[in-house]
Amino acid sequence: MTRIALTYLYVPADRPDRARKALAGEADTVILDLEDAVAPVAKDEARASVPVLVSEFPGRDMQVRVNGMGTAWAARDLAMVADLPAHVGVRLPMVTAPADVESAVQAAPGRAIHALIETAAGIEAAGDIARTVGVASLGIGEADLASDLGVGVDDALTWCRQRVVVAARAAGLPAPAAAVYPNVHDLDGLATTTREARRWGFVGRAAIHPRQLPVIVAAYAPEPEEVERAREVLHSVESAQAGGSGTSVLPDGSFLDVAMVERARRVMALHERTRSISAADP
Repeated sequence: MTRIALTYLYVPADRPDRARKALAGEADTVILDLEDAVAPVAKDEARASVPVLVSEFPGRDMQVRVNGMGTAWAARDLAMVADLPAHVGVRLPMVTAPADVESAVQAAPGRAIHALIETAAGIEAAGDIARTVGVASLGIGEADLASDLGVGVDDALTWCRQRVVVAARAAGLPAPAAAVYPNVHDLDGLATTTREARRWGFVGRAAIHPRQLPVIVAAYAPEPEEVERAREVLHSVESAQAGGSGTSVLPDGSFLDVAMVERARRVMALHERTRSISAADP
């Protein structure tokens, strides 16, 4: 069973000491940040550190968050990424239209583009962005989106979150990872909002501190009754197939369909991924 990626850890590229700890740590994917976490005066230093860090951790699952298209740094960021091993992806912020992705693909061809939607224009164009050649995933930047909309980062963004989830699914992309939770001390809030994100259809979450990682993983652990139901569904399917039947009915009378079987498989995949984390105990 393929391991489900649940944690994406941002680390400023101008802090190679912290980056090395992150790359040696437990995050499924490390995002070397050239954008928000790096002051303008440190952009060149951060950019120069990325090839060194990548070379020190060959094969490590990582992405580089470049500066947005149209900024003074984007072209140099992408030119640097273009020379990295092909498995290093581009996390592209402030994507408002397919043209942003197309420009990034042209500048750094042959690698995955992970498009961050952070504006009202990006939400409106989410479906088109998701279907653009080169896009490997969608993400949502909630702080910038809330600022653009003039709302708080709370239920006012629920529709936008669902729009990104639906756009990704419709384009055949993986489910998006949820946005970062900025308060690194509030692990209870992180756990609660991550469980909400799972219900909305997100898989995994971005983080800004290593202490958030086990909380995110634990929040994706299915409830025991979900696991039992999934096992029941899959056992019924196996029994029906072994008996030469193409249909199956659960003991409670529910007729099994494809959607139920796929959900059961997702639940068991999450169970396998998260069972080593007994609980998040902030």
